[in-house]
Amino acid sequence: MHARSPEVVVSEVGPRDGLQSIKRMMPTDAKIAWIKALAATGLPEIEVGSFVNPKLLPQMADTAEVVSAALQLDGPAILALVPNLRGAERAFAAGVHRVTMPVSASRAHSLSNINMTPEQAVEQVAAVCSARDSLAKSNGAGRRVAVEVGLSTAFGCTMEGPVSEDWVVHLAGLVAKAGADTVNLSDTTGMGNPAQVKRLFRRLHAEVGNKAGGAHFHNTRGQGLANVVAALEVDVRTFDASLGGIGGCPYAPGASGNIVTEDLVYLLEAMGLRTGIDIEALVAARLHILSALPGEALYGHVPEAGMPKGFVAQYAN
Repeated sequence: MHARSPEVVVSEVGPRDGLQSIKRMMPTDAKIAWIKALAATGLPEIEVGSFVNPKLLPQMADTAEVVSAALQLDGPAILALVPNLRGAERAFAAGVHRVTMPVSASRAHSLSNINMTPEQAVEQVAAVCSARDSLAKSNGAGRRVAVEVGLSTAFGCTMEGPVSEDWVVHLAGLVAKAGADTVNLSDTTGMGNPAQVKRLFRRLHAEVGNKAGGAHFHNTRGQGLANVVAALEVDVRTFDASLGGIGGCPYAPGASGNIVTEDLVYLLEAMGLRTGIDIEALVAARLHILSALPGEALYGHVPEAGMPKGFVAQYAN
């Protein structure tokens, strides 16, 4: 692992986005052991679960317990997804460092995913930010939980097809005004391409300034890492990824294939961009998934081919 701060932040979402798409349940102790192994690789942040209705996603029913254990780890920021104020209140009580909220640009996906229109989702963002601010005020000098919003289906929807970029940018402005600290763009259905990525992130920066955040890409059609390179060229410096490429969105048909954390880290390090992550330790962490979920399909070129002989990242400084 590298001592210096990362130039690019890789945010691991496997324990949430990965596991929520797998019908089998990973035992809580296995989740915690996996998250410990992920933290030991030097990952700067890990999304460990979601505070949602356990009847809808029983895989996430133990999130509070997982958060409690993850907060004992030294190093990574601990994130959890929340769809609404009720979930956020549970996340705040659990002590997460940051909550992520999905706001879909597609009406059909929004109703399927969180049973709200995009406008109602923005109202929930405002309510969560207000509750967050009130909590921080009541705590005096206590910490303030960050709220980040991921604009789902920003690059297209399997239900509706193309999504208006003007609407995506307008929606980004709405959630920023609602109080979100960061606005990310998510290619939930793997429909994005590099030219579109550059164009939309440029517009995001113009609309929300320093609240413009990171990217969540899927490799559904093989464009994931190409989209990462395109995003890097327009100054995006935070990327979500899932160990072994597990997961997707259970509420968007055909939305499979998170980009593989191992391949993403190798790409960045090979380009001379410091991540602070030990790639070999990352590959070894796959064993926790295979042990708890035997036979689960894992992906990744780097784990299959191995690291190039004599590989040394060439950092600019």
